[in-house]
Amino acid sequence: MTASSVAKTSQFGTRTLQFALVGNPNTGKSTLFNALVGGKAHTGNFPGVTVEKKTGQLQHAGQTVQLIDLPGTYSLSPRSLDELLTVDVLLGRQPEIGQIDGIICIANAVNLERQLYLFSQLAECGLPLVLVLNMWDTAQARELKIDLEALRSKLGVPVIATEAHRGRGVEGVKDAILQAAAAGVAPAYGVEFPGDFQQACRDVSAFVTENLRADAAYPEFLCARLILDVDGAAEARLAPQVPDLKQRLQDVRAALRQVGHELPALESQQRYAWCRQLASAVVQSPTVRKRSWTDRLDAVLTHRLWGLLICTGLMFLVFQALFSWAEPLMGYCETGQEWVSGVVTASMSPGSLRSLLTDGVIAGVGGVLIFLPQIMLLFLFIAILEDSGYMARAAYMVDRLLSVFGLNGKSFLPLMSSFACAVPGIMATRVIEDRKDRMVTILIAPLMSCSARLPVYLLLIAAFVPQQHVLGGFLSVQGMVLFGMSALGAVVAIPVAWLFRKTLFRGAPSSFVMELPDYKIPSLKLVLLRSYRCGKTFVLRAGTLIFATTIVVWAAAYFPGDHTLIHELDAQIEALADETSAAEEVSKLQSERNEISGKLISESVLGQAGRAVEPVVKPLGWDWKIGMGVLASFPAREVVIATLGTIYSLGGDQHEESESLQDAMRDSKWPDGTPVYNLPVALSLMVFFALCAQCASTLVIMKRETNSWRWPALCFIYMTGLAYVGSLLTYQVSRWIMT
Repeated sequence: MTASSVAKTSQFGTRTLQFALVGNPNTGKSTLFNALVGGKAHTGNFPGVTVEKKTGQLQHAGQTVQLIDLPGTYSLSPRSLDELLTVDVLLGRQPEIGQIDGIICIANAVNLERQLYLFSQLAECGLPLVLVLNMWDTAQARELKIDLEALRSKLGVPVIATEAHRGRGVEGVKDAILQAAAAGVAPAYGVEFPGDFQQACRDVSAFVTENLRADAAYPEFLCARLILDVDGAAEARLAPQVPDLKQRLQDVRAALRQVGHELPALESQQRYAWCRQLASAVVQSPTVRKRSWTDRLDAVLTHRLWGLLICTGLMFLVFQALFSWAEPLMGYCETGQEWVSGVVTASMSPGSLRSLLTDGVIAGVGGVLIFLPQIMLLFLFIAILEDSGYMARAAYMVDRLLSVFGLNGKSFLPLMSSFACAVPGIMATRVIEDRKDRMVTILIAPLMSCSARLPVYLLLIAAFVPQQHVLGGFLSVQGMVLFGMSALGAVVAIPVAWLFRKTLFRGAPSSFVMELPDYKIPSLKLVLLRSYRCGKTFVLRAGTLIFATTIVVWAAAYFPGDHTLIHELDAQIEALADETSAAEEVSKLQSERNEISGKLISESVLGQAGRAVEPVVKPLGWDWKIGMGVLASFPAREVVIATLGTIYSLGGDQHEESESLQDAMRDSKWPDGTPVYNLPVALSLMVFFALCAQCASTLVIMKRETNSWRWPALCFIYMTGLAYVGSLLTYQVSRWIMT
């Protein structure tokens, strides 16, 4: 950066500059963003839409610059209102952002001709531009020679070569931002459209401006989009505000066709011709392209058979790591929760306040932190797979299978991750650009059988499924039932996804366009930073609502009963706890406490709700106690075990291997003396938990990711309906078979 350009930056004073980062997917845009802002990044959604907004600040040469990392895109032709928001940000039409000062276009230096298409559209936004040619090392390895000076001269904008994953060229980008802002001019060299088309844009601009009674002319860039994108998002949003707009656009398009301009092919013809002409002037390619390591690896990793097997094995390892590696860390969270709860218990007398703190507040915080290891591990794996270049290959290989159900390859990892936990799985849908695909993936992700369902399966299978073997002892009946319950949700998700694509998210399947980047060694700093940010985002954004939900459920199970006697018994038990000779008396007091606690919870708001729903759940083979356990398990499915332990006067510290709880369930009777539990009831309950949406954390994170309670409500309603019907059929059919 020259001294004169530094001096020019003084005109900004203390004002913070705003620059937007735009680029194709897999060009290293997020890597460059992280390298520029370090840990000073914030994420959130734009109001009312599912587009994620990532912002961060950098300080350079005494100037503060706010960077806005927009979603990856191949063009500025918006297919949805969410994508139109990106255009609004660039044109200063997004109130939350305001007018930006410039654009940073990130391009893959290896494929400059194709990447210049997006640049040509950005050049028409009328803002200062910086062109960053990332992956410069790969271009050099392929013996590509790009004349940067010639490119700068032709475009009239700063052009910087970078290797973002190594941090090379980042300082040059910072200099270029201030240089572009100081110059304050848009590119002087761009695509020339036919005069007929330019006049049509001006006519549409005047028509829209007049009807909107706007002070300033409607942007010609958006007018071009109105003409070129037939039934596009720009037209859909503006049509209700401008009478006769659709008819006017039809007339304009017809007039252009009459003079020989085919729409929308006109745009691609003009832009790609410009890109080819420019690239041929500044890029020299080798006569014979060398076979790179990426080519050799792709011959195996994208093979129709071996590639799919390797991909499946790798995803299986990721899933196993989420399940096994996170378990010790989750155990530490649980131990920490128990320790804090013990400290509070030891420092306070039994009472409502202590119960609120231990069973409400501390349990609520624990309910948030218990997911943190899985979330951070998941996004660590995602960052490694993306930064290495493999994620694009995995999506490519499973795309054909998922396209049958109306999805594409990018839905694969979120759905696989949901087998460990739907919370990080839903967060992982951020890699899906198409809104329809992302929404369908979010809505079916909770159907995957997450690890929280496992304790319920194990308890019921151990208590009511016979320990028998088939095929000469090779297969266990209990193991087959466990596998069936674990796979049930995934099987049901197939027709559900198809149904959503045919109704709420109707339309042609989204095209699966993805550039396969070269393989590279991931940056340890960047993948760890991404994992940290995702964990922080989860705690700050979803944690508050999960915490609040836990408090509400505690209150419903605690009130309105009189817990005075319970508190007195707690005080007596704690006073005798250290006396070895009083073990028998402590056991007697504990039994008395459990019995009173069971009566209190049955009289609580939650217990009354359980009795109210008994007529509804009785066709499933359940009594009010099972119904209440299911209601209490709304924050987390495995809570049903502790709730049943309390109901059966065994205490809330029961687990899936508790023989006393299994015995109590076997001994439970209806008023006529018949057993409540049997194999059909156990199967009915397992099917319900396999298909239901009994997880507040999942619904909360769904709200955060979609920016609306409408979709979590829909998910809860349709999954509860599926669970009820499935449970009803399971109970009635299995009971008929066994009679």
